[in-house]
Amino acid sequence: MARKTVSDSRLDDAARAGWLYYVAGRTQDEIAAAMNISRQSAQRLVSLAVAEKLVKVRIDHPIAVCLELAEAVKTKFRLKQVEIVPTDPGSEATTTGIAQAGAGELEQWLKKPEPLTIAMGTGRTLRAVIDQLSPMDCPQHRIVSLTGNISPDGSAAYFNVIFSMADAVKAPHFPMPLPVIVSSRQERDLMRSQPLVAPTIELGRRADVAFVGIGEMAMGAPLMQDGFLKAPEMDELLKAGATGEICGWVFDAKGRLLDHPVNERVASIEIPSRAHCTVIGMARGRRKYAAMRAALAGAHINALITDEAAAHFLLNDE
Repeated sequence: MARKTVSDSRLDDAARAGWLYYVAGRTQDEIAAAMNISRQSAQRLVSLAVAEKLVKVRIDHPIAVCLELAEAVKTKFRLKQVEIVPTDPGSEATTTGIAQAGAGELEQWLKKPEPLTIAMGTGRTLRAVIDQLSPMDCPQHRIVSLTGNISPDGSAAYFNVIFSMADAVKAPHFPMPLPVIVSSRQERDLMRSQPLVAPTIELGRRADVAFVGIGEMAMGAPLMQDGFLKAPEMDELLKAGATGEICGWVFDAKGRLLDHPVNERVASIEIPSRAHCTVIGMARGRRKYAAMRAALAGAHINALITDEAAAHFLLNDE
């Protein structure tokens, strides 16, 4: 069923109600009086403001337990930085929390005055991060996609974030006009060598910071849901020990990239060198625990944003 379009005038009312509630600190009764509407209408407008992402809420206070967990994870895995957010016990799949934290971290990099190359991975978590970004004008930076932005059927990859990020961040953006996974190594090498593609690959390799999602490997995992891998290929990868993936690059439980034909077909840029790039991995949820542990074991990332439950797993796991 198609989503009902909200009229501009109702969005204006929702934005006004949201501003009065979240910025001015007015109660719903006060909003109702100020806007000459019922309390129930005021409540609905405030809810609409949140639902339409007119209001983005972040908690600007470090929670002591989260700080302690972050320091412990940082020390154990020798990371450059770690941010731990509270766990929502009622939801296993949501990106709530790490999306807001990721947006806050990304905005800090975008605010830096010196020119930077900022690389972006793909996936549901990063898409949620972009939804939380405030509009920014950053002409000094370059934003580059680490992954292809074309689905197997030739359509735009829905969870590639480079185009949606361009709506919020005014900076030069460099998409990757390739699929995430192609049909053969020969096709990958040919496509990567094209004049339109090769400079973007080189730019991504020199990134100063990269934001990447950590994906699990399982039947029904995102690489299958999005059509990049078929069930027999996933089954073969799992039998070979596949545990996680970043930007399509598949690794085992010890973080070693699999010596497998699928990795030879990945068109994404290799994860930038951690020697010069801060590679921030983002994930939460029990189904991603093994993939997160493997990504850390293989040093594919040197920074992490996750939640309390995952932090406890990483600290207690041997």
